[in-house]
Amino acid sequence: MQSLPPGYRALVLGASGAIGTALATQLREDPNCGKVLVLGRSSTPAVDFDAPASIAEAAHALRSQGPWNLLLVATGMLQGPTGTPEKRLADLSPEHMAASFAINTIGPALTMAHFAPQLARGERSVLAVLSAKVGSIGDNRLGGWYSYRASKAALNMVVKTAAIELARTHPLSVIAALHPGTVESALSAPFRGAKAKRPARDAARDLLAVIDGLQPQDSGGFWAYDGQRLPW
Repeated sequence: MQSLPPGYRALVLGASGAIGTALATQLREDPNCGKVLVLGRSSTPAVDFDAPASIAEAAHALRSQGPWNLLLVATGMLQGPTGTPEKRLADLSPEHMAASFAINTIGPALTMAHFAPQLARGERSVLAVLSAKVGSIGDNRLGGWYSYRASKAALNMVVKTAAIELARTHPLSVIAALHPGTVESALSAPFRGAKAKRPARDAARDLLAVIDGLQPQDSGGFWAYDGQRLPW
């Protein structure tokens, strides 16, 4: 990460997932990185998006270890105990929709709320969240996956709005929504063919390269792993 200051501090939420693990591993291998902390359900402190209070508690516990130059939110839910992605309106379930928004929208939004104030001021800092291309309203040509699409579209709006606010106090900061592509992971395992999936290490490498190239004027944008700017 050449764009971040020497000895930069990084925090990865969702590091137990395939992409989060790969991101944390590659950051630890970066000689320019001074510290990498990972957070998840089993970390100390723990962060569980099903328990929103844990986000504020973790932010308070880690305040003295900042400021952070890089904050990555590598979480997501496509299917779970409440249901699978809906193909039709008739398949909609309030329980599944609520769970999707809890993990894909509310958790990342509260992470921004509690951790964005801890981003470094006066030097470059980046807060990036994993979104998904299917959350693009302009790119939606196939339909289906109502809850997942809607929750990621809502996340994109949170990113855009937070970027406007953060620019007032952190003018060198960047907030971005990132599409990692279809990656070999527990999230994508039941869907698409194996040939359509990429190793998590490749996705992590590409995402970090995109982050490295983003400038403050790009804050609030929605980007694919190949550097393409995606439509809302």
